[in-house]
Parts: sequence; C-alpha cells; structure tokens
Amino acid sequence: MAEPDAVKPPHGKRRTGQAKAGDEYLLDRELVDLPPELRWREWMLRVEAVIFAAAEPVGRETLARVVSKDCSVDLLIDDLRAELRDRPYEIVFAAGGWQHRTHSRFAVSIRASQAPTRSAAPALSDFEAMVLMAIAYFQPITRGDLSKIFGKEVSRDTIASLRNANFLASGPRSPTPGAPYTYVTTKHFLTAFGMETLRDLPDIEALEDAGLLIKRAEQDETSFVEVRAEGEAISTE
Repeated sequence: MAEPDAVKPPHGKRRTGQAKAGDEYLLDRELVDLPPELRWREWMLRVEAVIFAAAEPVGRETLARVVSKDCSVDLLIDDLRAELRDRPYEIVFAAGGWQHRTHSRFAVSIRASQAPTRSAAPALSDFEAMVLMAIAYFQPITRGDLSKIFGKEVSRDTIASLRNANFLASGPRSPTPGAPYTYVTTKHFLTAFGMETLRDLPDIEALEDAGLLIKRAEQDETSFVEVRAEGEAISTE
C-alpha cells in the first residue's frame, strides 16, 4: 500500500507516480520506518549510483526499479542536479536517458592530465569527422552519395573506422540501382556528442553563418563541403 508521506521531499512538493500500480519494490521494504526526508535521500543516492555505474544513458524505466512506485524519477533528478551544481560534473539527459558528464570547462584540464578516462571517444581524423557530420545531417545516405558531397571517394576504410567507433550503423537499402546500403548514426553518437535527439544538431545555416561550414552547389547539384579547424580551411575538393 502506497504511503503518502513516502513521496513528499523536504520541500513539500508532491512526487507523482512513475511505475505501474501493483509493482512490488522489494528494495523499499527496508525504508518503511524511515522519515520521508531520509527515504527521499536514499532514493536520490540509488538513482545517482545507477547513473554513475552505467556505461550508457539510463532511462526512466530502469531508474524506477530502484525507487518507490509513487516516486517521480524526474523530480529526483532535479534534486540531484541541484546538489551537483557546484561540482565539476553533472547529470545530463542524452539519447533517451541520464548520464554523468564532466562540465565542458574542465576538458582542457582533463586532457592536460593525460589520465585515462572512462568514456574517451575514439580520435577521428579531420576527414572522418566531416564524413560523420555529413551522415548525421543527411542520413540515411549511401557511400556513393557521400562521395558526391565531398567530390572524392569516401573509402570503405573511412566508413569502417566510424562503425568501429560505434558512431554508425547500417540503414535501409537505397531504392537506387543496386540497392546499396545506407548509413545512419547510432545512439552512441548522440551520447558521445551530448545530444538527446538529432534535432539537437546545429542548424546548417547557423554553421554557415559562423564560418564553420560552406556549401557550394554546382550545376550538377553536387555539394562540396569545407570546414574550418584551428583557423585553417580544410577543403574536401
């Protein structure tokens, strides 16, 4: 039987239910005699522990397994974020779940330390990064279409490197002659770049305005892409 006090944090906000009625949360039996504030604190610690230990973003349903059926995971996360406000790491929502992430302003310090990190992304060459960007914007897309975009062949080795980094997966076959495979980005791609969905990709026009991307349409409608890195233009022609 649900206990009304069990879902009230110290602030007095009502925590609405997140799990199916009738689910039995064995983990909560040991918390029955605790004051509401201590129960809420225990749920916060459990949720943070699961997120910290997970290799990928953790979804709401997974987190709901370790708290009361009447507890709002979203409001627990809000309280955790508030507590971490002055810490060098935070809890962010990405790719359909929550994960721990270091604040971007500490990236230089982390790189300078040369310490191995738990979630270090594979290093990509400039061209691999550009190909990945093109796939993200124009997916599903074939290797042949990528070659048209860049004005030169995009090799199988380049695609294999991005697949090995778990940034790409096979998409549907193209309806063009030969039915070649297309490529799409993965959930890991979203996680690695801190995005919840592909809608979080920067607007192409904004990239052009910032001088980071130049698209030129030729008479045959082939697009050429240039990006600027460290002040130098990298041409793909």
